[in-house]
Amino acid sequence: MSVRSRDSLGGRAAIVGIGATEFSKDSGRSELKLAVEAVGAALEDAGLTPDDVDGMVTFTMDTNPEITVAQAAGIGELSFFSRIHYGGGAACATVQQAALAVATGVAEVVVCYRAFNERSGRRFGSGVQQREPSAEGAALGWALPFGLLTPASWVAMAAQRYLHAYGLAPEAFGHVAVMDRKYAATNPAAYFHGKPITLEDHAASRWIVEPLRLLDCCQETDGAQAIVVTSAERARDLRHPPAVIAAAAQGAGRAQEQMTSFYRDDLRGLPEMGVVAKQLWRTSGLGPSEIDVGILYDHFTPFVLMQLEEFGFCGPGEAADFVAGERLPLNTHGGQLGEAYLHGMNGIAEAVRQVRGTSVNQMPGASRTLVTAGTGVPTSGLILGSDG
Repeated sequence: MSVRSRDSLGGRAAIVGIGATEFSKDSGRSELKLAVEAVGAALEDAGLTPDDVDGMVTFTMDTNPEITVAQAAGIGELSFFSRIHYGGGAACATVQQAALAVATGVAEVVVCYRAFNERSGRRFGSGVQQREPSAEGAALGWALPFGLLTPASWVAMAAQRYLHAYGLAPEAFGHVAVMDRKYAATNPAAYFHGKPITLEDHAASRWIVEPLRLLDCCQETDGAQAIVVTSAERARDLRHPPAVIAAAAQGAGRAQEQMTSFYRDDLRGLPEMGVVAKQLWRTSGLGPSEIDVGILYDHFTPFVLMQLEEFGFCGPGEAADFVAGERLPLNTHGGQLGEAYLHGMNGIAEAVRQVRGTSVNQMPGASRTLVTAGTGVPTSGLILGSDG
């Protein structure tokens, strides 16, 4: 997809299967076993078998190579395999890659997956501990000596500027946390099932890195999620109503770095998500008023507010009031703050359930969902819709 013109991918592929493990703090099994369980569940959900699969896509950070997962899951020959960079920013791009392969005939059935023991094993929240020399690491080197060692500290810089620019207090971020936990409370799969919070709870939670409190930060989770993509034509004959990929996009902004893009002219927004937004609206022919549910990547609450503004749901500095007014259902699974942190892949599954009409927090008449991937890094997004 070009940032300058509409592409022809929309409507040619669909998500037909979703599957996940349980979400926990200690899975008790390997990341490979988690991946295989999720892939098997997604294929069962689609009514397909391992023999139907000829493509696989995952993240560069996944410890499970495509060929190893294929072998362990009983999948045979592959004509397509791919990995997407930039952590959580890869989530929606895995589906875009699968859709591109299907639309061009490179593959017929592609499985996207992400599996990790992110709580009991490697914990991303622990920050930078050791890195091999790289150009990417050199960019981080401008921030690390000053104590900016963790994702929370990197986001806090932009969050502080956002609050200052619009005359807001840290409590503005609490509306996102409260909404996520409201939906998580009624979702049996969510870690925080039965545990809603209030704005007072948010304000009373301890500081992590000012202006971020504990309840502004997503969970650390063990688990896996898989997504099955095939052609829109084939999708119509499978087990569930398809979630058609109306548009898919990746985006990186000018002066883009991984989480430390502090030398841009303006820190009040997320230019990488602005690139994604322009492409999604252009290709789908839709606008903010035509989206029924938003599944926005919520590793940290401030970036949810900035995403709403980049997509044009509200004006600059207005997103906290937009969320407080519940003008758009957001993260109806509970998000990464409430359900699980699966690098955004569980959010894609929730968007599919909303289109199917099977979410535990189903929105009446939901036929178009917006999904975004990780922010602060080169990122991606999807618009999913019902067939017809």
